[in-house]
Amino acid sequence: MGAGLGTPASLTIQAWTCLQQAQVVLYDALLSPSLLELTPCDCLRVAVGKRAGAEAVPQAEINCLLVEYGQQYQRVVRLKSGDPGLFGRLHQELEAVLAAGLEAVVIPGVSSALAAPLLAGLCVTAKDMSQSVAILSGHAPESLSWSAIAQMETLIFLMATRSLQQIVEELLRQGRSPTEGLAILQWVGQPQQRFWFGTLESYLKTPDFPDMAPAVIVIGAIAQKRYPLASLDLAFPEFLRISPASMSPLHGKTILVTRAATQASDFTQQLTAAGARVVEMPTLEIVPPSSWQPLDQALAQLDTFDWLILTSHNAVSFVMERLQHHGKDSRALAGLKIAVVGEKTAQTLSRYGLVADFTPSEFVADALGAEFPEPVVGLRFLFPRVEKGGRPVLVETFTAAGAEVVEVPAYDSRCPQTVDAQVLAALQAGQVDIVTFTSSKTVKHFCQLVGSQAAELLQKVQIASIGPQTSQTCRELLGRVDAEATEHTLEGLLQALLRMT
Repeated sequence: MGAGLGTPASLTIQAWTCLQQAQVVLYDALLSPSLLELTPCDCLRVAVGKRAGAEAVPQAEINCLLVEYGQQYQRVVRLKSGDPGLFGRLHQELEAVLAAGLEAVVIPGVSSALAAPLLAGLCVTAKDMSQSVAILSGHAPESLSWSAIAQMETLIFLMATRSLQQIVEELLRQGRSPTEGLAILQWVGQPQQRFWFGTLESYLKTPDFPDMAPAVIVIGAIAQKRYPLASLDLAFPEFLRISPASMSPLHGKTILVTRAATQASDFTQQLTAAGARVVEMPTLEIVPPSSWQPLDQALAQLDTFDWLILTSHNAVSFVMERLQHHGKDSRALAGLKIAVVGEKTAQTLSRYGLVADFTPSEFVADALGAEFPEPVVGLRFLFPRVEKGGRPVLVETFTAAGAEVVEVPAYDSRCPQTVDAQVLAALQAGQVDIVTFTSSKTVKHFCQLVGSQAAELLQKVQIASIGPQTSQTCRELLGRVDAEATEHTLEGLLQALLRMT
């Protein structure tokens, strides 16, 4: 991936998006730290840059690192200055990666060879002044064909500050005019940018010329034709208002997502697509119940039940897995009607070829009791659920109406033993804008993981909740909630986030 001039302002939209999803970044030296801030907090950042001819990491080792990380992770970024195909040793790294059987994607970048002169007010081509341009490396001037180079109207050198005196002297020997323009453009596009304009002759006559590395060097008539350009005084997140993600109110926000440790987060992908930076903090571990006996016994007597109630994705998954454990499949449920709570629960059920007979309009268990499609008196319900911490409202409602509800533990959820150090550091450094909670347990476990400092850490962080019960727990433990999903789903939570910003 090309990093352009090394700042977010010169990144392509594609590069910006990929950095936000990177798991590992191997980066060059001449890059602004703000680029690394675009990556997730748990992204592994590896410095492999080179400065002033000295290799911080030998190229062969960089190649090995790319292969090593590529075999361990899905999204590895090799972040190079400018455009990766221009003096960036791209060919060596590609050969190593492809030879290892890995897939590679190249994301072009804005080259400093063209961008730096333009931002300094120089047009590298101009009618009747410069219709040919040569871009050259100044690393080994003795290997260049100077007789051919001297015929080019405009010369642009990269990595040439240490050899510039040798370059100027060679051009003069080839017949270039001493009064020809020379521009040295250092750190262009960054706050510390610095320019020097003169001629070949004045450069040689300047005693103790200051070190201006890293710089782009321009030689030719166009170096003396500088246009006074105004600067674009806009913050980058506001400047990049041309992609759907950047038009989102979530663009540039860092969102902490509390979730189950073993479950892939579609929610994270939705937030990233909306332009947010996402930090995931596992606050739930989904595990089997302490004993399978109650569920196994119920599954052996399915013909004694009228309805199966499933109120979560986890309930569906564990029930079906347990049926398979006993050599059965979805056909074992043929004599039962199935009621589910929530769109995700219904989607999980559909993966097993089953369609729910009833889904309430609101995605909460309370609504199932209020909207049930038939009188429940005399009916027998099987209710596989979380072993500890579930709410009793549904059971109490059906039992009071004359139904029999058999509750069996199908799974349990517990608090992870440790919190990710990088996530905690991001909270302590004030780098999180919004935190989302998808259940009361995620709130309780968050507080358990971060300890007594929970409310203090979130003092300047907006709190978003998936529904009323989660919001109530937020108020009890954290003192407030700033947004609540109208529809109690992850999509509803996303819409709440879009409204609150």
